[in-house]
Amino acid sequence: MAVVVLQKKRKKRLEEGHPWVYQSEIDRVDGEAVPGGLVAVHAANGQYLATGYYNPASQLAVRIVSLERVEELTREWFVSRLQDCREHRERFLPDTRSYRLVYGEADFLPGLIVDKFEDVLVVQILTLGMERAREALVAALVEVMAPAGIYERSDVSVRGLEGLDQRKGLLYGEAPRHITIRENGLLMQVDIEEGQKTGYFFDQRENRAAIAPLMKGWGRRSGIEVKPLVLDDGTSKLVPVNKSGKEVTFPFWDGATVLECFSHTGSFTLHACQYGAKKVTCLDISEHAVETARSNVELNGFGDRVEFVVADAFDYLRQQAKGLEQRQERGQAGQKKVDTSVRLEAQGRSWDVVILDPPAFAKSRSSVEGACRGYKDINLHGMKLVNEGGYLVTASCSYHMKPELFLETVLSAAQDAGKTLRLVEFRNAAKDHPRILGVDEGNYLKFAIFEIRSRR
Repeated sequence: MAVVVLQKKRKKRLEEGHPWVYQSEIDRVDGEAVPGGLVAVHAANGQYLATGYYNPASQLAVRIVSLERVEELTREWFVSRLQDCREHRERFLPDTRSYRLVYGEADFLPGLIVDKFEDVLVVQILTLGMERAREALVAALVEVMAPAGIYERSDVSVRGLEGLDQRKGLLYGEAPRHITIRENGLLMQVDIEEGQKTGYFFDQRENRAAIAPLMKGWGRRSGIEVKPLVLDDGTSKLVPVNKSGKEVTFPFWDGATVLECFSHTGSFTLHACQYGAKKVTCLDISEHAVETARSNVELNGFGDRVEFVVADAFDYLRQQAKGLEQRQERGQAGQKKVDTSVRLEAQGRSWDVVILDPPAFAKSRSSVEGACRGYKDINLHGMKLVNEGGYLVTASCSYHMKPELFLETVLSAAQDAGKTLRLVEFRNAAKDHPRILGVDEGNYLKFAIFEIRSRR
């Protein structure tokens, strides 16, 4: 086995638990290192540090697979690692049949993603080293998980950085394109062939459940109160009553009005309905995504409470905010001169809860500045559409957007919008997305719930 010798004056990242060795950290390579093959990594003084697979064409020259010597990534080696992965998920998600089974470096399997959808596995192979071990990997997955089928979704551009072509297709058994999974008691239909990434994002599972307290407690704002109603037999029962004293029979009278932007499969919409929302607006720019969300809404019986919008979220939020401002100006027509003949640019709607779960805006360090503008834009207009005392639920999955910077960006938006934000909850990725402490690249997801109040 070839030996990669690291520079003497490098930062001791590897000894601190980081799983990558950059080209710039390497002093020399002793022996013939095969691209994608295993190498031993030594310190400048000759001390063995770890074993990883090597790719001279990548800036990430070595990805660590073990702190012990490994000669080959065999089926048996994969079986041992995959058993550890399964045990972790079974411990923390004991009643869940669908989850992320392998999360790359965080599961000590760099360059590999495996999602479990019921009895079908979807695999994403991202690196040359993992590509070379494909046959052993698939055999181990079959042995450990006994799936009905394994489907590959390695159709991602990052493979190009490793000198690999994109690929997708069936690897084992049978795998239907659409699979129905269950999350937090809800049914979700996943498209493993054409859906984003592997078809579904498990990393927000617990975050989606965190919106439950926001979905009820809004009836009083509409003048509805629970009062005793005298029945014909002289007894009484507590019922919701409107301002006119009439009983309210709509079962979700106490629910929130909700706007979900960047809905993808409609997962937040479904959770909002399950937890009691009165009406949800589900928006995405992709017609395919909206149709998937529509199918999921019907699958769970929520069709009468959800409206669907195919639109660019940036444009939609701006238009609604502009319309709201125009409506507010017309409401002051008696105090100042307002041209009420001008047609409103948009309805100017507002909601009790606005949910923003956009794709990554910052995919590189150089794009952070532009990403900040994007995050500020959607949060600025999103919080303008939240009813007084309502809630903004906002997220970022951009690793380069650090948590502190994300909060600073949202705060800057609040200052421009004239809002005071009260942070109720701040969360990260789900339990099947563990993070190795010190590996900041794994700290990518930020999820926050803010209460919104006006300052003017």
